[in-house]
Amino acid sequence: MEKILIVDDSLLQATQLKSIVEDEYDVTIAQTAEEGLRLAAAGDFSLILLDVVMPGMNGFTLLKKLQEELVTQSVPVILITSLSDVVHEQHGLVLGAVDYIAKPFNELIVKARVNTHVKLYQYRRQVEEQSMTDQLTGVANRRRYDQLSKEKWSEAARLNVPISICMFDIDRFKVYNDTFGHPAGDRVIAAVARTAAACLRRGTDVFARYGGEEFVALLLGDPAEKAFAHIKQIRKEIEALHIPHDPSVSEYVTVSVGGVTANPAAGGSYDFFLKIADTMLYDAKRFGRNGVVWADENMTPLRER
Repeated sequence: MEKILIVDDSLLQATQLKSIVEDEYDVTIAQTAEEGLRLAAAGDFSLILLDVVMPGMNGFTLLKKLQEELVTQSVPVILITSLSDVVHEQHGLVLGAVDYIAKPFNELIVKARVNTHVKLYQYRRQVEEQSMTDQLTGVANRRRYDQLSKEKWSEAARLNVPISICMFDIDRFKVYNDTFGHPAGDRVIAAVARTAAACLRRGTDVFARYGGEEFVALLLGDPAEKAFAHIKQIRKEIEALHIPHDPSVSEYVTVSVGGVTANPAAGGSYDFFLKIADTMLYDAKRFGRNGVVWADENMTPLRER
């Protein structure tokens, strides 16, 4: 059931609105703008019904704050008001409201507008999700990774916790494609992605297709040795799939991984550490493939094989 947030200092009015839509939606009420902002940031709402006239922070100010917050800026807001003049309506729409509902409420109009904007929001989310997902593997695509890498780096800096950046590459993949064909190669890419993604299911983990047969993983909060051990296990899980390779180069399909653990709060940029992870990947290839090479927080090298 989709969730709706009503922000209105009048409990009577908020309850009336809730009674109109609660048969179809999970409805939460906030009686102050501050509480509404907190709930909106913490919840997964598909629509916000916002009263314009409230003591302290009014609806227009709250709407502006919602538009400024990354987690709430895409949630549609319908303004509830008796201020029916064109100036106020224009002001609300300029600030980002998707619609107006005037008091006193007409039940049919409220339901129609709520249903319309919830459906539009669902459709938009579906389109956005598809545009952020790699169609072959079902994991995040490069576009989504570019977005998440910035978010996770900033989050690690804010929380003063380490973040590990890992680059995966399927070993001798061109040989595999030349031997077994591109459709078989696609199946290998998908199998490797499924296996790695299944091991990276925490809310703070990121796993994405970087391009071709390359993948990238981000692990937030783990010290280097723990992240290193986790990635080594993923490498082993992929080898344990026992996907036959061209016997002239390898018995089974394997991956090489390069990683680095950094503390963003100590300085440096994401791109700088990504280059280090890529260098570690190059070393993993140079040392014979099917292994993990790492640099810890002090740039001390860790090598599996």
